[in-house]
Amino acid sequence: MVEYSPATLDSIFQALGDPSRRHILHTLAAGEASISDLARPLRMSLAAVSKHIQTLARAGLIRRAKRGRTHYCQLEPAAFAEAHQWLAFYERFWSSRLDALEAQLRREDQHSAPGASPTSHIPHTPERKET
Repeated sequence: MVEYSPATLDSIFQALGDPSRRHILHTLAAGEASISDLARPLRMSLAAVSKHIQTLARAGLIRRAKRGRTHYCQLEPAAFAEAHQWLAFYERFWSSRLDALEAQLRREDQHSAPGASPTSHIPHTPERKET
């Protein structure tokens, strides 16, 4: 199993927890963008967007670069890969659990196939007589 830094994962998932930051990441998936471009659809100040950018950068999800007076951002795929690997463990866990459930339901369906009693898979319990 891959070892993960709890502090890194905490900052990644905390950063992903905000809808404005997720919107910024979605926008950056199309390519590099300036902070002004990122702020425009969010209808918030450049200062507010800048704080979101700082959170994303601290989590390692984006990179910032300054060219002239303009700040540009782009996605940093390595942090996404670490979060994806962590989530993949739970994806495999739930897939195996759901596969086991599906197999059990198929077995139960086979027991209740045409010609079989709907309760044939339920053990018979004799009635109790009162004394």
